[in-house]
Amino acid sequence: MPSNRPGLPPPFLKRATMNPDRVPQQKGHPFDLPLFRDGEFELAFERPVTVIVGENGVGKSTLLEAIAGKIGFSMQSGTRSFASDEAPPPLAQCLRLAWLPKVTTGFFLRAESFFNLASQIDRLDAEPGCGPPIIASYGGVSLHMQSHGEAFLALFENRFNQKGIYLLDEPEAALSPSRQLRFLRVLRRMERSGQAQIILATHAPMIMAYPGADLLVVERDRIVRGRPQDTSHWRILSELFAGPAAFYAQSLDRQGELF
Repeated sequence: MPSNRPGLPPPFLKRATMNPDRVPQQKGHPFDLPLFRDGEFELAFERPVTVIVGENGVGKSTLLEAIAGKIGFSMQSGTRSFASDEAPPPLAQCLRLAWLPKVTTGFFLRAESFFNLASQIDRLDAEPGCGPPIIASYGGVSLHMQSHGEAFLALFENRFNQKGIYLLDEPEAALSPSRQLRFLRVLRRMERSGQAQIILATHAPMIMAYPGADLLVVERDRIVRGRPQDTSHWRILSELFAGPAAFYAQSLDRQGELF
């Protein structure tokens, strides 16, 4: 039940754990991933901003999607009001979420299906008698009438201004470095409001180094707290910026992982 205690600050979502009794016997995806394979997954959230990093395929997006599905957000991107009757993802059905207080307002951004959210807003606003246009809450201009990066910023700068939990899967996907910095200004505004919890997954060093964030690094079958400088993302770019010619000469013909 939601708490009636006023003024409790984020993080509202305190802990996510798996209920091993709900894990299916036939373990397909995502239960075949090392992170979730033994059914003993547990993750505590300690700060208003949590940044999750790791290589492709380790389960970052899967975890965010499962939390969003458990809350009831649209799986395509959006709020609870955008959610359809689609079944929650398999991992969501096995998660337990511990809250203080429980918050179900906010937003789930899935970068790869953001196009579907833009289409849904246009479709709903075109229906007769639908009331005030939904797009007014996203800057007033159809997201399809903007570049991918401009549409992302319209979402961040106009819609992320309410109390809630915000789950962002690769928010940098459409953003140049300067636009990533604009996103971080939005993130700072949200954090300072004392009304928002942000959990995001990223590959962008500029975002993973956000001051004060709790940086969680997925290492196959475990999640550890770390520093941006210790990630492979940071080390690869540091090598590049230190000497592009030497970096490319060493790495382009090399087989396997660089770090």
